[in-house]
Amino acid sequence: MTQQTDVAASPASGRTPAHEGATPSTGRLIGVDLARGLAVFGMYAAHVGPDPGEGGVKGFLMELAHGQPSALFAFLAGFAIVLITGRSVPKTGRAGRQAVAKVVMRALILLAVGTALTMTGTPVEVILAFYGLYFLLVLPLYRLGSGPLAAIAAGAALLMPQVLYLVQGTVTDQGVPGLPGEPDGIISLLFTGSYPALTWVPFVIAGMAVARLDLTSAVIRVRLAVTGAALAVLGYGGSWLALHMVPGALSALNEASWDGSAASVWWSDTAGYPSGDTPAWLLAASPHSETTLSIVANTGVAILVLAACLIAVDSCPRLRAAARPVIAVGSMSLTAYVFHIVGIRLLGIEKLPGAPLHVLLGFIVAVTVFAVLWSRLFARGPLEWLMAKDTGPARHIR
Repeated sequence: MTQQTDVAASPASGRTPAHEGATPSTGRLIGVDLARGLAVFGMYAAHVGPDPGEGGVKGFLMELAHGQPSALFAFLAGFAIVLITGRSVPKTGRAGRQAVAKVVMRALILLAVGTALTMTGTPVEVILAFYGLYFLLVLPLYRLGSGPLAAIAAGAALLMPQVLYLVQGTVTDQGVPGLPGEPDGIISLLFTGSYPALTWVPFVIAGMAVARLDLTSAVIRVRLAVTGAALAVLGYGGSWLALHMVPGALSALNEASWDGSAASVWWSDTAGYPSGDTPAWLLAASPHSETTLSIVANTGVAILVLAACLIAVDSCPRLRAAARPVIAVGSMSLTAYVFHIVGIRLLGIEKLPGAPLHVLLGFIVAVTVFAVLWSRLFARGPLEWLMAKDTGPARHIR
């Protein structure tokens, strides 16, 4: 049985995996793979693309790739959990215990792989260990339906950024009260790292809620697209309005920003990242600002991208055929992610972003050619195959 991992989707060949209680269409699975493939390319652009500070059209496009691809990956991680534990009807009994064990095993593997990649010393903030923790944190919710999951995601998006802001005022780079050294390990994964679990699990839970829906329905796909667009406008537009209407907010951010200009923090991280020096950061929606408005906006973009991919692969056969290379990359996105970390290490790239455009294009071409050739011979990507093999012992659980 072929199942999706957190950053790995179904085979690009379009084979339809069998899941208990559901028989998803090929188009739906390919649409998810297409979304993952786009997220892979966006993450490549953020890491090995030109510096957005160059300005112009190229700089603008590179800036769009910052933050949103990783949020899209986290959102699609929710699909993986639901697919493993039962899509339409959550698995129970022995099957449920085996599914839970499989998710736990995958989480532990991601924690180990993410830690190992971090230890290579590349300038990339590796997200895999964070993903492993997300899996463990949201697993208790796997039996819930779409409505309750959406409500929990919304509640977490409203509450957790404020909690994180208060916690980060205590857990600082100077250390944790009562503990020596810099924040590390679980403290980093939960609070101080680049993808703190407190403000990233809402993406995963939102993905679980969407995965519970009947995505073969054209009506639901359109509703998702409208919902995604509305959330994006609410997040980014709400941030812009708040920054311009709350007295002193923009001036406070100007003082705390890298270059003294925070006019773009409603969508861009060029002004820097959140600072505990001023609560005005809570009004930003820029990537990695870890605010409610940022979560709302990025969730909206993720839903909109997914809906567009689902609609496109079913309604436009020519587009679907043309997108097969991207779909192939999305079908083995764990492999693609590790590939680019290893590539950065081997090439000795030390400053990210800032590589010439041809470096980004080289990474994209290389992973695409590999994915297309591999998918012609095998149902899973190499690391996806290893993940399935390593979690195979879960089937022995009684």
